[in-house]
Amino acid sequence: MNKSTIAVCALAVACTVGMSGCASMGSSADVYDSMQTQREQTVRMATVESVRPVTIDGDDGRPSPLGAIGGGLLGAVAGSAIGRGHGSLLSGVIGGIAGAVAGDQVQDRMEMQKGLEITVRLDNGDLRAITQAAEGQMFYAGERVRLLSSGGITRVTT
Repeated sequence: MNKSTIAVCALAVACTVGMSGCASMGSSADVYDSMQTQREQTVRMATVESVRPVTIDGDDGRPSPLGAIGGGLLGAVAGSAIGRGHGSLLSGVIGGIAGAVAGDQVQDRMEMQKGLEITVRLDNGDLRAITQAAEGQMFYAGERVRLLSSGGITRVTT
């Protein structure tokens, strides 16, 4: 391996590690970020009307180039190791394109998480729907739950 190949490999590894840091903690009712702690929350009681599974897109529908860049770099390095001269260059280009497509798909899947859309009836009769990650607690129609609200964020808990 020459120095440029080693540098490209190091950059690809750094991009991959950086992408793993982009994975969000999710929208679980069990996870609070540091800005949400020690803040008063409004508590309302409600009864679950329905629960349906949904998919939560962690990147909010905005494409991120990190998966494609990391995959492209890894694919280019792997492809360039095949053949010599122009064959190595062509293999690197093809590997880079294939890696970019694969990296983009991997990142898209990493950003998706299972969620729940929980429709509740407040004690005053109003209906509300809250979507949160499907981690931890499960909810069932007829179950009494608490809605914890603060700063525009509402969580459903038992």
